[in-house]
Amino acid sequence: MTPLGGRVCAIAATVGMVMSCARPPRALGPARGPEPFWDPARPVAARVADLVARLSPAEKIGQLVTDAPAIPRLGVPAYHWWNEALHGVARAGKATVFPQTIGLAATFDEALVRRVATAISDEARAKYVEAQRRGERGRYQGLTFFSPNVNIFRDPRWGRGQETWGEDPELTGRMGVAFVRGLQGDDARYLKTIATAKHFAVHSGPEAVRHSFDARPSPHDLADTYLPQFEACVREGRVGSVMPAYNRLDGVPCAASAPLLAGTLRRDWDFDGYVVSDCGAIGDIVSGHRAAARVEQAAAMALRAGTDLSCGKEFRALGRARELGLVDDAAIDRAVTRLFTARFRLGMFDPPALVPWSGLPMSVVESPEHIALSREAARASIVLLENRGGLLPLDAGVRRLAVVGPVADDVEVLLGNYHGEPTSPVTLLAGLRAAGHGRGVEVTYARGAPLAGRGGSSAQRTEALRVARRADVIVAALGLSARYEGEEGETAENPSGDRTSLGLPPGQQRLLEELVATGKPVVLVLTGGGALSVPWAAEHVGAILDVWYPGAEGGAALGDVLFGAASPAGRLPVTVPRSTDDLPPFADYSMQGRTYRYAEKPPLWAFGHGLSYTTFTYSNLAVSTPAPNGDVSVNVDVENTGARAGDEVVQVYASKPDAPAYAPRRWLAAFSRVPLAPRERRTLHLTVPARALTLVDEAGHRMPITGDVLLAVGGGQPNVAWSYASAAGQVARVQTLPSLRR
Repeated sequence: MTPLGGRVCAIAATVGMVMSCARPPRALGPARGPEPFWDPARPVAARVADLVARLSPAEKIGQLVTDAPAIPRLGVPAYHWWNEALHGVARAGKATVFPQTIGLAATFDEALVRRVATAISDEARAKYVEAQRRGERGRYQGLTFFSPNVNIFRDPRWGRGQETWGEDPELTGRMGVAFVRGLQGDDARYLKTIATAKHFAVHSGPEAVRHSFDARPSPHDLADTYLPQFEACVREGRVGSVMPAYNRLDGVPCAASAPLLAGTLRRDWDFDGYVVSDCGAIGDIVSGHRAAARVEQAAAMALRAGTDLSCGKEFRALGRARELGLVDDAAIDRAVTRLFTARFRLGMFDPPALVPWSGLPMSVVESPEHIALSREAARASIVLLENRGGLLPLDAGVRRLAVVGPVADDVEVLLGNYHGEPTSPVTLLAGLRAAGHGRGVEVTYARGAPLAGRGGSSAQRTEALRVARRADVIVAALGLSARYEGEEGETAENPSGDRTSLGLPPGQQRLLEELVATGKPVVLVLTGGGALSVPWAAEHVGAILDVWYPGAEGGAALGDVLFGAASPAGRLPVTVPRSTDDLPPFADYSMQGRTYRYAEKPPLWAFGHGLSYTTFTYSNLAVSTPAPNGDVSVNVDVENTGARAGDEVVQVYASKPDAPAYAPRRWLAAFSRVPLAPRERRTLHLTVPARALTLVDEAGHRMPITGDVLLAVGGGQPNVAWSYASAAGQVARVQTLPSLRR
């Protein structure tokens, strides 16, 4: 008799006793039957219709919750819909951990993001295959992922901003589409996994009131800022799932908003996937928003509006709602049809031999190729904010490096939130030690201060200063971790998840000032999930790097950049304001005064800012008149005029000189990351899409621009006067065609 309820167990002695239990292997995939829905030669729609017609009302309702039970009489297996893959397969054990999303956004590299998402979906499929082999069908073992988060990072205090692609709708849309395509694959018949664009549509804090908050943006801001990236994921990415936000939008809970779900999403954008509520959001309709008296009413409201699946158990109340006449069978059939369509498109009812990824082995998880890709992505995400006197890269004369700070030897700061478990994470300290060892550089370390609070012990600071004074160069590793910013209820030391300050914690700031006072050159390395405003450091520190939450290979990537094996080329996907005094109230969803598109006060560092170890010049800018479809072609020569290879992030910004006051002052219209060897010159061809030559009016209608549009092309934003120095970029004027004025 097999012990422990039929499981096979092995005991191994290491430092302690570790018990590993696994169920006996089972055949991959569900049992096949004679019913037509099992026939892979039939169209998916016909197979789904056949299956749904065989289900009782109770069986249908049972499928509308995340932990959907098996239907044994038909051989339909259980399925858990909840899985996470924000920047790697999350919460499911070992996985390659890539840079947190905000770091991936800083790469400004769509192709790289798609490669990262493809690697994530490889690991996801391999884990799914293994779970199926073991007969395991629990949470975080499926193929439907609650990623990506394409909300706009409109306020730097939002703790979940780290999960987003930054503050700009164009950047977010392009990166979101690339991520969705990498997750879902490009097979003509099957979806590799299903991505979920969230949180639809207006959600970016405050976290503490998200279950009861009513967001009320203007019609202009809704259409101009909060919706475009979702539309891109639906129309271009063909995302398979959408998750409504917890909050209300204009008084209506998003999970029960027919205008949002049935109107904008399905009618206007032709969305054909399924809608899944955020976890517990149906219950919020009762307890948070007070829009329903009982869960039966809330469940019926959400289902009728277009939510197909509840993350949680609330849709189990649909049985009682049906008895009360609150919901009809047609609405239930519609939802269960959408959900089974997704499962069929994932190949869950087909022989494994037909599904392209059924043979992916577990060896792809943390494979050498994926680890190398994580390191590449981390390198590409690093933003060089300041570099006075060419302090970086460190030259051969540096023999002793002091690494000081509470985030230097902390695995947690590599990972951010919603992450997997890396086998061999490389901390910032470990990466610098490895890079220094190969160059004969002695690397010493002192923590110096705690992560939070007003300061460490005098002994801590004394040791840090002793180590610093012996060094040729000091690396101050300072910043935040996901213990202090993140999702409401998920951050260990900060239950709200949001930040109240944009600066370094007081103890870290004091440590930095003491390190600078030694007179030794200081390189400040910042970790965090968004804007860290350090105006004192910007004036007093030699070089500043932002590494975000850089993933499991973050330390190795930092070593590459600090010692010059790679030139930094990340760009800020957010504006870094000087202080919270420059921000509107957090709960105000008006975009006026927010992000680079609407801000009125000069920032510490601008959206799109980032330095390099080399230099670039622009010349021969040529801009076409709009084509019949409204697109504009932009050609420009870019030359690496320095002695090092490096990537340039070419950015195209549009502006309407006489735009109304409610419109953005400028907006990102196109971008491209291009590698250039020393002295290499390349002609780049970019397309400014017709959408970038439109403006949204006060009523929320997007209209083609009439008259002149300015296009500025360079390595960042142009200055306030919309002029570039000849080496920094160029500006052109575009006259829209009469046909675009209709």
